Amino acid sequence: MAKIVVSYKGNPLLIENSELSFGMPFTTLSSKTFQALFDYATIGILITNSKGEIQSANKFIEHQFGYTEHELLGLKVEMLIPQRFKERHVHHRERHSNDPHSRPMGLGMELAGLKKNGTEFPVEVSLGHYTIDNENYALAFINDISQRKETEQAIKHLNTHLEEKVKEGTQSLALTVEQLSAQIKETERKDAELQRVNTFLNNIWNHAGAIIIVCDKNGLILFINPAAEKALGYKSGEIVNKHNLVLFHVLAELQNKAAELSIQTGRNISADFEVFTTLAALNSSNDLEFHFVRKDSSTFFVSLDITLMKDAQGVTSGYLGIAIDISEKKVAEAELRAALEKEKELNELKSRFVSMASHEFRTPLSAVLSSAYLLSRYTTTEDQANRDKHIQRIVTSVSSLTEILNDFLSVGKIEEGAVHPHYSHYDVRKQMTDIIPEVQHLFKKGQSIYYQHSGGDIIFSDASMLKHIVTNLLSNAIKFSPEDTLVTLTTDNSKDKFTLSVKDNGIGIPKEDQGSLFRRFFRSSNVTNIQGTGLGLHIVNKYAEIMNGHIECQSEVGKGTQFTITFTNKSAGNENNSDH
Repeated sequence: MAKIVVSYKGNPLLIENSELSFGMPFTTLSSKTFQALFDYATIGILITNSKGEIQSANKFIEHQFGYTEHELLGLKVEMLIPQRFKERHVHHRERHSNDPHSRPMGLGMELAGLKKNGTEFPVEVSLGHYTIDNENYALAFINDISQRKETEQAIKHLNTHLEEKVKEGTQSLALTVEQLSAQIKETERKDAELQRVNTFLNNIWNHAGAIIIVCDKNGLILFINPAAEKALGYKSGEIVNKHNLVLFHVLAELQNKAAELSIQTGRNISADFEVFTTLAALNSSNDLEFHFVRKDSSTFFVSLDITLMKDAQGVTSGYLGIAIDISEKKVAEAELRAALEKEKELNELKSRFVSMASHEFRTPLSAVLSSAYLLSRYTTTEDQANRDKHIQRIVTSVSSLTEILNDFLSVGKIEEGAVHPHYSHYDVRKQMTDIIPEVQHLFKKGQSIYYQHSGGDIIFSDASMLKHIVTNLLSNAIKFSPEDTLVTLTTDNSKDKFTLSVKDNGIGIPKEDQGSLFRRFFRSSNVTNIQGTGLGLHIVNKYAEIMNGHIECQSEVGKGTQFTITFTNKSAGNENNSDH
């Protein structure tokens, strides 16, 4: 059974596996660590190619066979075997090269090594193999068992001596042999179990998807596993024994955590590795969420567990950090929260719609019902004026209902993200001229609209959205202005922007309400007696944002209100900037 024991800073590291493969150079855990294991192992280790030529031999095997450093390289491995075994060994080696597999060598046979000075000594050999670039290599662990043989001879001599005195010590001998046998079996059992555990841990280290980092008690990184190298973008040699664990952390997060711990512990905690030592001492070092910083300065979310490591005497020797990339989980959580918030907003919108509809629909529906009833009573020619009045009331009420429903439909589509601009080139002067007659049915006595345009007539915009914006602003201007007042509509199409303005001489908006004008369902404090849903300006603002526009409001109570929207980027483009 091949066995290597290395002590690193007081911590024993045992590797025991006849099938353990070493590459050239070593890459498991740390190349420096395993190179040290190879060079200073207390067992002979050599590597040969498929021709039996020695490719690498550690210092111990050179000492075993009496050769100077690197003297064995390139020689046939049969140089280390007594002459009587060489021919048979060549046959076994060629067969093993054709069908490589890991095994103990020479089961049931007495194996011997040949030193440079011709001296033979008994050995025990375990073979392993690996392949690099389609070339097979054999790995041999060679153990000098001279002392064991001497012990066996001593035991045989002791047995002979005991047989002579069998009558005196039969029971004692039987007990001694039984104890020795039990000790050998227990040792073999422990060896097998240790080999199994080492193999298991080695597989975890090399193939685990989690980031594993081992550092000393001051945070100096001692080992990182392959998953950590891949996730963080560093090679082991770039950071091992060179950097502290805080290399991977965002300073602001460490500062926030240090501030929390300072309050919790009543002492000043530094924004460095002390954060983790404090968390470990408080047993609060599991499932910590941090951002890890890659070599290229990008970051990703991890769930980090820090475990305190102690030696056999219970003294802290270092810390083990295991981190799981939870970036996708965080994205999913954010999307879920956004979806829940959106669902909450939509449910609120539905609830407000039901509440609003029950209130806002009552007045126009009552007007339609009463007017329809009165129309049925006016049957003579002389009643035509009354019929016209009530027909106009019905038209106005139906228009009001349609406006409310359209507002709710528009808000629903905006909240669902289903509204997208469809740009085209068209004549904005003609569009404004066509819109004005469509809102005249809302005029109070003596009201009128004055329209003025400057710049080119052709703009690049979404005609439908722009119409909705203008119609809404004009409707509000008419609704919140008294009789005999003028509403001014102005458009300007310059080289790099398009500006739209609607100004009235109405009741104005209180200064304290102007910051909330574009909130959904918001209504100014001085319009409680005027019908409305509080959705119009919200929709106007959303449409303006969708078309890369910016809206501004200037208003003074009792003197009127002016809304100005400036469109840039796509909405400012115009291929024909000539006046018509």
